[in-house]
Amino acid sequence: MDKSLTSDSPANIIVGSRVWIEDPKEAWLDGDVVQISGDKVTVNASNGKTVVTSLSKTFPKDMEAPPAGVDDMTKLSYLHEPGVLQNLATRYELNEIYTYTGSILIAINPFQRLPHLYDVHMMEQYRGAPLGDLSPHVFAVADAAFRAMINEGKSNSILVSGESGAGKTETTKMLMRYLAFLGGRAATEGSTVEQQVLESNPVLEAFGNAKTIVEKYKLGNPKSFHYLNQSNCYELAGVSDAHDYIATRRAMDVVGISEKDQDAIFRVIAAVLHLGNIVFAKGKEIDSSVLKDDQSRFHLSMTAELLMCDPQSLENALIKRVMVTPEEVITRTLDPLGAATSRDGLAKTIYSRLLVDKINMSIGQDPSSKHLIGVLDIYGFESFKFNSFEQFCINFTNEKLQQHFNQHVFKMEQEEYKKEEINWSYIEFVDNQDVLDLIEKKPGGIVALLDEACMFPKSTHETFAQKLYQTFKVNKRFAKPKLSQTDFTISHYAGEVTYQADQFLDKNKDYVVPEHQELLSNSKCSFVGALFPPIREESSKSAKFSSIGSRFKLQLQSLMETLNSTEPHYIRCVKPNNLLKPTIFENSNGVLEAIRISCAGYPTRRTFYEFLHRFGLLATEVLEGNYDEKVACQKLLQKNGLKGFQIGKTKVFLRAGQMAELDARRAEVLNRAAKTIQRQIRTHIARKEFIALREATIIIQSIWRGNLACKLYEHMRKESAALKIQKNLRRHISRKAYMQEQFSAVVLQTGLRAMAARNEFRHRRRTKATIIIQAQWRCHRDCSYYIKLKWAIIVSQCAWRGRVARRELRMLRMAARETGALREAKDKLEKQVEELTWRLQLEKRMRADLEESKAQEISKLQASLQTMQTTIDEANAMLVKEREAARKAIEEAPPVIKETQVIVEDTKKIESLTAEVDDLKASLQSEKEKAEDAQKRFAEAQEISEQRRKKLEETEVKVTQLQESLHRLEEKLSNLESENQVFRQQALSISPNSKLLTGRSRSIRNAENGHIVGGDSKAATDSHSTTSSQLDASEVEDKPQKSLNERQQENQELLIKCISEDLGFTGSRPVAACIIYKSLLQWRSFEVERTSVFDRIIQKIGQAIEPQDNNDVLAYWLSNASTLLLLLQRTLKASGAAGMAPQRRRSSSATLFGRMTQSFRGLPHGTNLSFINGTVISGGDPLRQVEAKYPALLFKQQLTAYVEKIYGMIRDNLKKEISPLLGLCIQAPRASRASLVKGSARSLASSAAQQTLIAHWQGIVKALGNCLNTLKANHVPPFLVRKVFTQIFSFINVQLFNRQEPDDSVLLERLILLLRRECCSFSNGEYVKAGLAELEHWCYTATDEYAGSAWDELKHIRQAIGFLVIHQKPKKTLDEISHDLCPVLSIQQLYRISTMYWDDKYGTHSLSSEVISNMRVLMTEDSNNAVSNSFLLDDDSSIPFSVDDISKSMEQIDISDVEPPQTLRENSGFAFLLPHR
Repeated sequence: MDKSLTSDSPANIIVGSRVWIEDPKEAWLDGDVVQISGDKVTVNASNGKTVVTSLSKTFPKDMEAPPAGVDDMTKLSYLHEPGVLQNLATRYELNEIYTYTGSILIAINPFQRLPHLYDVHMMEQYRGAPLGDLSPHVFAVADAAFRAMINEGKSNSILVSGESGAGKTETTKMLMRYLAFLGGRAATEGSTVEQQVLESNPVLEAFGNAKTIVEKYKLGNPKSFHYLNQSNCYELAGVSDAHDYIATRRAMDVVGISEKDQDAIFRVIAAVLHLGNIVFAKGKEIDSSVLKDDQSRFHLSMTAELLMCDPQSLENALIKRVMVTPEEVITRTLDPLGAATSRDGLAKTIYSRLLVDKINMSIGQDPSSKHLIGVLDIYGFESFKFNSFEQFCINFTNEKLQQHFNQHVFKMEQEEYKKEEINWSYIEFVDNQDVLDLIEKKPGGIVALLDEACMFPKSTHETFAQKLYQTFKVNKRFAKPKLSQTDFTISHYAGEVTYQADQFLDKNKDYVVPEHQELLSNSKCSFVGALFPPIREESSKSAKFSSIGSRFKLQLQSLMETLNSTEPHYIRCVKPNNLLKPTIFENSNGVLEAIRISCAGYPTRRTFYEFLHRFGLLATEVLEGNYDEKVACQKLLQKNGLKGFQIGKTKVFLRAGQMAELDARRAEVLNRAAKTIQRQIRTHIARKEFIALREATIIIQSIWRGNLACKLYEHMRKESAALKIQKNLRRHISRKAYMQEQFSAVVLQTGLRAMAARNEFRHRRRTKATIIIQAQWRCHRDCSYYIKLKWAIIVSQCAWRGRVARRELRMLRMAARETGALREAKDKLEKQVEELTWRLQLEKRMRADLEESKAQEISKLQASLQTMQTTIDEANAMLVKEREAARKAIEEAPPVIKETQVIVEDTKKIESLTAEVDDLKASLQSEKEKAEDAQKRFAEAQEISEQRRKKLEETEVKVTQLQESLHRLEEKLSNLESENQVFRQQALSISPNSKLLTGRSRSIRNAENGHIVGGDSKAATDSHSTTSSQLDASEVEDKPQKSLNERQQENQELLIKCISEDLGFTGSRPVAACIIYKSLLQWRSFEVERTSVFDRIIQKIGQAIEPQDNNDVLAYWLSNASTLLLLLQRTLKASGAAGMAPQRRRSSSATLFGRMTQSFRGLPHGTNLSFINGTVISGGDPLRQVEAKYPALLFKQQLTAYVEKIYGMIRDNLKKEISPLLGLCIQAPRASRASLVKGSARSLASSAAQQTLIAHWQGIVKALGNCLNTLKANHVPPFLVRKVFTQIFSFINVQLFNRQEPDDSVLLERLILLLRRECCSFSNGEYVKAGLAELEHWCYTATDEYAGSAWDELKHIRQAIGFLVIHQKPKKTLDEISHDLCPVLSIQQLYRISTMYWDDKYGTHSLSSEVISNMRVLMTEDSNNAVSNSFLLDDDSSIPFSVDDISKSMEQIDISDVEPPQTLRENSGFAFLLPHR
């Protein structure tokens, strides 16, 4: 174990401390110290065992470490081996596979796919982000290298190291993918650089694992091939060989390998596999070899066939060697071991020349590039049971890189000390220069001795090993194993490795066998022949021997020179377990080199805030004083007597062991405080028990006293009860006698009264039956008479009306033969309609008079009936009084003497009362008869009213028929007029009176265009005739007058000029929209095929909203545009044949009946005209639907687009206004974090800071309020206002959840809650919660009419903040969190927040490890779902409504009383805009 990693002083470990101890199985276990005896420590381990160990092997455990670990291990309080491994294991359990150690990235292989960590969205997150701002990631290292190259103009390198299975290749792929994403998208020969770089990896990987080639070239199971079955690993879970084969072929296409070369490559690969299965046996001669069996002969034949060479020549090249001497040429046979070595050498030579050169030529490097980023992927340090020349070279490389790494890390440490301006001296660190001298020093290094041994033909591995033993016997880094004569041990930086020198000489010789060269050069396959070009004779003589070690040494030296010229970045890949399974972390020593140098200097570094937050209780007087943070830290350290520490500009630097010493003193203070609290609590409990005992004593005394009082009370109650029983018994006897006498009297009276009542009832029943029979007979008689009379009248009317209708039909047919007759018929029909209308009104008035008289008569009858009822009630009251008086007289009279007299007097009174009741009955009967007569008259009046109602309905039906016939006549008249127009136009060319005819036709058109509004039909007719006569006279007199088109153009100009101004509102109705609609409707612009007025209105609106930052103007036009759009939506209807038929049916308003309808609309409101089929509606100026042509429909679409545009401009302006305030709200908790140092000045500063923080939220509320007031002042529909604020609150939700900040001209989405740990704190949650309370109060003030569901849009940030500020998080279950607390947050978002959460206020922990593990399982199950893997929220900037939504949400608008502006009121052409008075 490295002492630099275990320097925390054990003297600070006391009884009760939580410590780490070594364990042979688990490596490290945590436990509690229960006893310390000298140098021995007794610990209760977490696995339940009690362990006794040495105090020097015990290390303190940081109990205040975050539950999710730290992302930079230099932040650990104890920088020792168990602390480092525990931090990595904790983060690995949470799928946090990346961890920083300063600027060095440690990557742990997860052995599972984590696609959400490497998608394009994640690359966008790290693009341009400074190193350390976001969570550790391989993209962050690549981006730092790329930014350093761009900004500093210097080449960079990224060194990826680790053992086999640690994930180096995958990490390198991610680096290359990210670098290609940043700067490699230039197309080259049909494929991008990114594709070529990335696709070269599958090619190399596939040919690094030749199992990919399938059974095309007589290949069988991979287990049967020698070169494939060495690792006993033939397939991996989740890896498809077929898929990899397809990916390999695609990659070969991308990097530029032709189809022919691809086929040749696979042939060569198959040949190498067959070559490995050739086995040799001893021949008949000494030291000779032959093929072992037929199977070997088969593989030899297949190899020759695939390489397209002679099988016999191949066999000779494998088992024979030709030696050329000056005298003769000698051919010798190799033994089986030599033949196998020759076979393997041939296979290695073929395989090594196969693809690398081809790929490098395809990708290449831009020769014009000045700088580069190199990615170095090498094996880590290797130590196996058998270590040969390959392990020696790999470990030699790692030694060189370790020296480079030590120098770089030491340089970074010096830069950190200089940055903090602390006093420091030269820090010693472990240097491995002596190991490098042992290996590469000339002339006495191992590589030099190996080359020397290879130069002598008689050298063997035994002589080479003995040479090493003699040369390095005194070197402390070199050792000789006791039981071996050829092995040697080198003490590397990572540990001792024993090498077997048996094959060092053979593997160091890189000579090309002439037989192999000649065989493959003569191959019939051009591809194979190109791999082995003929060697010139001169070069072949010099190339007989070449040292692999020397060449490797030169290449390594060139590599180190390249690395020294670049700025290095380090990534250490770690294999968590040897099972290659996920979620299993076994302790590993592969990460400890990165922190050795930090431990040699000042391993513990804390910012002033963190140091005071943790150890401030050791010197409370320092916190109470008004000291600066730096001074406070220095005084605290001096008080505790520490030496050797350094105070920087922003941090405190502690030597090894000082943090443990401070923690021990802190634990003592906390223990004393705990004892004080326990003492106070025990005092409180004892006092509480005493008070409870005293209260119980008082209660028992009260109960006994109450018991005595109850006994006394029971005695008194029994005595009182005896007296009451005697009294009630006597009263009962007296009452029983009285009740018997009273019952006898009541029985006698009841019998007499019942007999009289039965006689009266029989009389009344006979009378009522008689009346009912008479009423039914009279009703039947009158009803029969009425039905017969009604039927006769209907038959007569129908016959007469049919006769009249037939007569009128004949007359109409005769009149329809000429135009003049049609005009007369038209006038006659108009008069008939007026007469029918008058009759209709008369019928209505008569009906109203009848209803009124009927109501008066009913009221009179009800009054008389009420009077009679009152009289009856009075008589009944008098009768009751008399009976009561009689009863009293009976009771007061003596029982025997006056009994007869009382009965006589009562009988007289009863008779008088009976006579009076008879009189009242007679009067009641007469009143009932009168009421029945009134009911009969009322029924007759109802029948008459019903007859008149039916007549009225018949009249209305007749009016409808007349309307239809009139409409047909109008169509015929229109056709005749069009024919007459053609005839008149023909006559103009030959008639000198064309001017008069043209004037007449224009007067007719003007009359038909109908600029007549208001007044009755007669006035309209008179004005029409007057206008026609004036036009005729003026044209006859040849006076100039403007044409209708010119007047129309002037009116349009005036309208456009008028709407350019702010016309304001009438109530809540925008004036501009109302006058535009009424003008377009009056001019019939919706029904014409061509007009420019729509384009001019749209152009004017576009000019008005050009200043996009003026919300007042935008709100004014949004109100006008939405109102106008609503009117058009409820008015326009698309014509089914618009633009298709040359002769279109004119609308009803252009016909005679349409003009008549307009004249009816102009009548006073008291007339209450009401036609059935939608021609006239009583009161107001209602909207009517017209068939719109294409320009009107286009105008509606353009207006819709402007409503959406203005809405979006208002919304975006508000977003721009509140976006900086949101940025201040997000940055405020970090920038304004209050210090723990107390004092009057600091308290005032803290109060001012709190006011500043809340001021940002109040600024947002103020901006929302100003916008709402502007929209309300311009009467924008509440529906649109709700939509605006709903989207604004959604924007606030997205911004608070994932803030967008500009950085280096690149827009970055930074996950404020998910990727920044300081934002996932308790205090930050309280701050944001206070701001959300301000927004909630604003929503309440704005009411649901305008705020709507805006508050619900903040549900994501509300639930996230609610999670941050809740207490007792470890007690919460996953179901409670995902369903009750945060139902809208995804598992990924909850996982990130829970793992990044830290309580900077109370020091509490996040969720339990079980809940976090369950979250991780759910994330793993959903890892293939791109939607579920997304952490971010998207801001929806679409338009959230349609025209139909506006139409449904807005109420009916009455535009009849909207006052036009003064300019239009003074113009007679806009008289139609004036409201009806």
